[in-house]
Amino acid sequence: MLLLAVPALAKDVPLQTIDWPADGTAVVRFTFGKFKELPGMGNMHAYVMDTTAQNLSPRRIGNEEFKVYLFDKNKVRIGEDTIGLSNVGPGETVKFETTVTTSGAPTSVTLEEIPQATKMITMTVNSTPQGAMLKLDGTEVGTTPRMITVGAGRHTLIFTKEGFAAGTFPLEISRNDVSGGTVSFELGASAFDSIEMRDGTVLNGDLVSIEGMDVEIRVGGVLQHVDRNKIKRVMLVVRSAPVQDLPAAAANQ
Repeated sequence: MLLLAVPALAKDVPLQTIDWPADGTAVVRFTFGKFKELPGMGNMHAYVMDTTAQNLSPRRIGNEEFKVYLFDKNKVRIGEDTIGLSNVGPGETVKFETTVTTSGAPTSVTLEEIPQATKMITMTVNSTPQGAMLKLDGTEVGTTPRMITVGAGRHTLIFTKEGFAAGTFPLEISRNDVSGGTVSFELGASAFDSIEMRDGTVLNGDLVSIEGMDVEIRVGGVLQHVDRNKIKRVMLVVRSAPVQDLPAAAANQ
């Protein structure tokens, strides 16, 4: 019975255990099971291995990503993969499968943290109204709505659209953020009157007068006359009434 039990126990021995970080107090203990080859990959080889990660620290792990490198018996690197940990409580252990494609038979593993400074996420930036020119950290990236890719840290979004006051939006990406977020920014009040034509064009300027079927608007300092029947909508900005010069109040006699 003893001789039969020994091989069974040997099968449960993990391939490798790695504590991270290697220097100082360990925060996570990774245990990699033995490689199980998957069939039908031709000249390449695919392997799956059971992996566990235990949080050894008293703090919750929000989001960490690691590169896993695989080596053959001659210490030649033959494959790599990325694994991530998210929302792992103190003392908690998570178990998952790691599937890798290699150019040979792996026999050992090394592990390296992916610096958060290199972490990139994608998100959608929109504005009201749409069609505003968007700048990310001073560089034009197109008009809204726009999908952008940003790294962890502080960024500045600048929105500009003809006829509207420009706007600035501070954006901060933390190390725990994930892709798929949305930023929606409402542009400031229009600086000009706006005439929306039935063909979809828009005139932004100063409305001078509406007389009968004729609408007069000053665009860029040039007066334009527009047929009222071609206009779909007129939007007027609030303007301060000019202060009239009034005579000084007479002193009491």
